[in-house]
Amino acid sequence: MPLDQATPYYHQVADTLRRRIGSGDYPVGGLLPSAAELERSFQVSNITVRKAMALLSQEGLVQGRRGVGTVVTGLPDDRRVPIRL
Repeated sequence: MPLDQATPYYHQVADTLRRRIGSGDYPVGGLLPSAAELERSFQVSNITVRKAMALLSQEGLVQGRRGVGTVVTGLPDDRRVPIRL
């Protein structure tokens, strides 16, 4: 996946994972791929993946569990504003 140079990589990784969680690719209660797998698939460093996971954790979307992995714990908020036509 080519990454945009203007936006920090960890934001781009978090945005992509957020979209995948929202679309059901990673369902609530399921596990995200390991950090090593994410590093390879996004072609980024471990610190980039850790920062992305920290963002998602702060949003309540994932939770790291020792011996288990990173579990999806919530869905992203739909921040679109409804408009009546």
